[in-house]
Amino acid sequence: MKRLALTLLIGAIFAPSANAANLMDIYREAQASDAALASAQAAYQAGQEKLPQGRAQLLPSVNLSANSTWNQMDIQYRGHTTLPTGSLGYNSNGAVLSLSQPVYRRQNWALYEEGRLQAAQAEIQYAAARQDLILRVAQAYFDVLLAQDTVALARAQKQAIAEQLAQAKMNFEVGTATITDTHEAQARYDLGNASEIAALNDLELKQWALEKIIGRLPQSLAALAAGMPLQGPEPDDMAKWVEAAQQNNLQVQVQRAAVEIASQEVARNRGGHHPTLDLVASYGDTGATGSSNIGIGNDIKAATIGLQLNLPLYQGGATSSRIREAVANQEKARQDLEQTVRQTALSTREAYFGVTSGISQVKALEQALISSQSSLDSTRLGLEVGVRTNVDVLNAQQQLYSTKRDLYKARYSYLLSRLRLKSAAGTLAEDDLQQVDQWLK
Repeated sequence: MKRLALTLLIGAIFAPSANAANLMDIYREAQASDAALASAQAAYQAGQEKLPQGRAQLLPSVNLSANSTWNQMDIQYRGHTTLPTGSLGYNSNGAVLSLSQPVYRRQNWALYEEGRLQAAQAEIQYAAARQDLILRVAQAYFDVLLAQDTVALARAQKQAIAEQLAQAKMNFEVGTATITDTHEAQARYDLGNASEIAALNDLELKQWALEKIIGRLPQSLAALAAGMPLQGPEPDDMAKWVEAAQQNNLQVQVQRAAVEIASQEVARNRGGHHPTLDLVASYGDTGATGSSNIGIGNDIKAATIGLQLNLPLYQGGATSSRIREAVANQEKARQDLEQTVRQTALSTREAYFGVTSGISQVKALEQALISSQSSLDSTRLGLEVGVRTNVDVLNAQQQLYSTKRDLYKARYSYLLSRLRLKSAAGTLAEDDLQQVDQWLK
């Protein structure tokens, strides 16, 4: 039952449709539905809060405190005194408004710089997530198209083998061929049937992979046109692409920001050895209905303003330990940056060769397809005149369909390499998907 449903779905996919979704349509859906992008957007919004948090360390803090207390006392004085004795109960209350403005705090300036850098880093990471979405959509889209092509080729090949099997059986019945030809054709047909089942399963998996991104099973997708132009990288200089990638690649920029953040963390911890100076001010209004000594109520208003200096002398070695930790993390960030730069250079070269060699490979396979078709036609003619066998025809058919499959795969790989190259250089954008859309039918 499942296989029947899948077959019906495949039929619907291959059926002509005026509403076939193109690459940009799928990308728009992914922007609204992809969980990974939504997570990156939330992380970006959280990261933007690092800037006001860091800036707050440089601004004054104002606090208001208030209290109201009931006091109950039993007073007995020793010796002769005229003060009243006995039980005394009264209420006291007050409110204090205090202000503290940092004048010199080296740690706070470092925290401000960290917050600014963290907000910028979050923005770069979000841009990288958007570029990653473009690549993931293109990969999933072309994976589905290749899986569809593979199913179509498997069906066509099985149909061609079925015709050869019928011919072999007929030739055996009339005595012009041996049973070996029939057995060979039957074996190829069984293998073709197995290949079709595997291709259908693979298509279903590729559709689920696309569903993970857009939140629904894809229906009809626009296919790649046969006359797709083959364009080389611009500029046609791998060294320039690598240089651009090492400067503009988003992952490299993220790691550069991480190095700067680590440097500020070192400065912040070293600031733990520095004195701090704050401007402090307060205003208080307190009152009581009585007192413990004379029993008379009072109202007091007091205002203060001044400078408060704090000089750290010894904290058990914790500050020095945190400095050493920050310095080690700074070195780690530098090495991570170096690793990212090297990996980016390698990825850029791979993508560049993917484009240049992809062009050559597609052209070679296009020529190989013509040759394979000619070989099949010649083999069929040779079978008719008795100089070729049924096995030769089956082999020629297998070669033709293998060449077609390799050609389809090479075309999709070429397009993905173009996108990966621009991603490595940090320039991948929606316009690149729109360009690919022009080559879809």
